[in-house]
Amino acid sequence: MSEQNLQEKAKVVRKWSLLSTTEAGSGHPTSCLSAADIGTVLFDKYFSYDLKNPLNEANDRFILSKGHAAPLLYTLFAMSGAMPLEEVKTLRKFGSPLEGHPMPGFPYSDAATGSLGQGLSVGAGLAYLAQKEKLSFKTYVLMGDGELAEGQVWEAANFASYYKLNNLIAIADVNGLGQSQETMFRHSIDEYVSRFRAFGFEVLAIDGHNLSQIDKAFNDALHNETGKPYAIIAKTSKGKGVSFLEDKDNWHGKPLKKEDLEKALKELGDVDDALQFVLRKPASSKAGKTVTQSESSVLSSTHFKVGEEIATREVYGQVLAELANNNAAIYALDGDVKNSTFSQDFKKVHPERFVECFIAEQNMVGVATGFSRLQRIPFVSTFASFFTRAADQIRMAAIGQANIKFVGSHAGVSIGEDGASQMGLEDIALFGTLPETVVLHPSDAVSTVKLIPQMVSHKGLSYLRTLRPKTPVLYGPDEEFHIGGSKILRSSKDDLLTIMAAGITVHEALKAYELLQKEDISVQVIDCYSIHPLDEETLLASVRVTEQNMVITVEDHFEHGGLGDFVLEALSGSGTWVEKMAVSKISHSGKQAELLHDAHIDADCIVAKVQELSR
Repeated sequence: MSEQNLQEKAKVVRKWSLLSTTEAGSGHPTSCLSAADIGTVLFDKYFSYDLKNPLNEANDRFILSKGHAAPLLYTLFAMSGAMPLEEVKTLRKFGSPLEGHPMPGFPYSDAATGSLGQGLSVGAGLAYLAQKEKLSFKTYVLMGDGELAEGQVWEAANFASYYKLNNLIAIADVNGLGQSQETMFRHSIDEYVSRFRAFGFEVLAIDGHNLSQIDKAFNDALHNETGKPYAIIAKTSKGKGVSFLEDKDNWHGKPLKKEDLEKALKELGDVDDALQFVLRKPASSKAGKTVTQSESSVLSSTHFKVGEEIATREVYGQVLAELANNNAAIYALDGDVKNSTFSQDFKKVHPERFVECFIAEQNMVGVATGFSRLQRIPFVSTFASFFTRAADQIRMAAIGQANIKFVGSHAGVSIGEDGASQMGLEDIALFGTLPETVVLHPSDAVSTVKLIPQMVSHKGLSYLRTLRPKTPVLYGPDEEFHIGGSKILRSSKDDLLTIMAAGITVHEALKAYELLQKEDISVQVIDCYSIHPLDEETLLASVRVTEQNMVITVEDHFEHGGLGDFVLEALSGSGTWVEKMAVSKISHSGKQAELLHDAHIDADCIVAKVQELSR
């Protein structure tokens, strides 16, 4: 296409970015205008995509990391034939898929973005998958210069360089202006060039409004044979194309009023709305990887003896590896703790589907989000405490309806001597607060083995909390477990109250049961292995037959946001008294038994609490 033709198409992009935000009464038009020329050249000359099948594995991928420029994304796809241009005017309206920042309701959005700094990780995940499975597509990630201050960007850059992802093209829109002030380096392009080059990228700096330079950059990136990821550092002007907006501060996130819009459109001149992009056809038309499910009943790893002592973390990798024998979509990602999470057992069997993400948890979650987009099933493992480092990335994965399985080992004070910094004590609260996210905390090896296939089948986020210490096997191989279930381990017609526990505290509750029996006090003990969703029906029915209609919840987790709060919610309105026993202070290094007692969640403390409540 001639440069004149590209200029005219860029004017269409600018016009509709302005129109849509004015119509919405909110949005970020100037952030769209700075990248309009880049987007125009990409979609007009280089982007390969099958609009009828957004999940076609030959489609190129476009991640708008600077998600506030969503009108740019919508306009580019509208001009490509995804929808009529007029629909762009529904921007930010309730019920419209064209939300203020990209969401999965817009089928051409590869990830929910808007929390800045995350797009390059998602793109790296997509590029890694393409490289590993020999898929032909390229991944383009458009970032703003403001978000280049985020550490996750450089985690992703490190990952992309290490794995030599030469199919990844990072584009930095360096318009020099952030939300409230100039960006860190304003228009000092060399600062960004040197950083990406230091991280092992092939880098080209360009004028982001010179169409010939943009064209050359994409052409070079498309034919990149350096073995390095590619970075295009584009010097641009925020608000480019409208004189009273261009490179002017205090316009971030401000739509034009109608009178200003008229002035802006007059400056743009005649705009031909009939101009369109004709996207290149993908190299092939693969429809997606076939996913097959393994049945939990065929897992050989359930063959444990009751009473045998095994840590729940020890069976994770073995079970996942066995499931992956019949499910090619399963991948395992780990943050350099594979010999503690036992994901190393997966690596031994399926090294081609094991991804070492090193100590960069935020990037690891972003990479998994990229895997999920193409219907892979990533299992992400690290210490439970370290997932809090990636809380925002997990939140964004939930917003984007990603299908990711998280496994957190070393949960609670029961880890022992490592001390407070390694104790996952807020992880249930982190995952449990996210709607439709499953939280599982099995107490023994058999329940762990049976629940992992349930995670594979579940569509959406799920979290498995595993234990460092060995615990006795409680269940036989024929026991069934399911999401939303529980197990009544001890009960009689004379039970005084109910003890509900999960994980390590199930074993403490069973010890307490034996001690109480010696005092002729009978209690129910329930293993609440599924914390979210909780087995409300069973819990309500069980509590109603006890003498005191009272519940004690015991958990190796901080007081708020854990099992106790989920039980309180489930039993609210039932007239049941709920007493929470949980960790209420920062712990220390020590032996497991010492720490459980110091936290007031061991068997002796449970007995004391029952005695107190029975007076």
